[in-house]
Amino acid sequence: MPLLSRLSLQAATQPAHLDLNAHIFTHTHTIIYKMARQFFVGGNFKMNGTLSSIKSIVSALNDAKLDSNTEVVIAPPSLYLIPTRDHLRKDVEVAAQNVYDKPSGAFTGEIAVDQLKDANVNWAILGHSERRTLMGETDEFVASKTAHATDSGIKVIFCCGESLEEREANQTVDVVTRQIAAVTKQTKNWDQIVIAYEPIWAIGTGKVATSEQAQEVHAAIREWLKKNVSEEVAEKVRVIYGGSVSAKNCKELAQCADIDGFLVGGASLKPEFADIINAKI
Repeated sequence: MPLLSRLSLQAATQPAHLDLNAHIFTHTHTIIYKMARQFFVGGNFKMNGTLSSIKSIVSALNDAKLDSNTEVVIAPPSLYLIPTRDHLRKDVEVAAQNVYDKPSGAFTGEIAVDQLKDANVNWAILGHSERRTLMGETDEFVASKTAHATDSGIKVIFCCGESLEEREANQTVDVVTRQIAAVTKQTKNWDQIVIAYEPIWAIGTGKVATSEQAQEVHAAIREWLKKNVSEEVAEKVRVIYGGSVSAKNCKELAQCADIDGFLVGGASLKPEFADIINAKI
């Protein structure tokens, strides 16, 4: 039986032998934490846009009626971080698409944590599969950057996910938890981290994991955190989904118990981004 199915079966059967009072406490405890996890939507512009087009996106966001209960962060190319921040509504933050794990020095093309803080940029996306595959970033290097950023006061959208080959080989949970495990070895700043599960096979392909597939992996991530970090972290950390999220599929995905938001790629450049932000309405 695949690991994901075993996890689902265990989750379904486990309460039968628990003490009733303990089960009621745990169930109530989980509901409280679920209510406390604020929905989160990030927009990753990647290497797209011009000053003019990004100003148009910002203007549209400024005029849109957005769900006040959803935390929103957008990540334009680094060249446009400051003008985006300067013109963006105050209830939406900006993120860098990368940050280095050294404070300063001869690292051509990199951005330091203190430079982001100096520019009032409070978030960074780290571990995206495009950087892992195209730039050769290892689990350990991504973890080092995550630790350095969170230790220095920058919050991180930490990306993890499996390839199509890994999914077909039933290695999804092994791959994703291996990537997360590297972070646990270098930092305990989980209150500064949002985990973004992004199956590589669904990024920019038009393919999307079904709500059942996504929920199954998110639940497995939370179960792994419970066993290997702490129950409190498992219940509090937000686990969001990325991979061809659109206005058409966001509402169904948002109903899943362990999906706390989205990391949006191409659709964040379009008017439908506001609809995705409002997926919980």
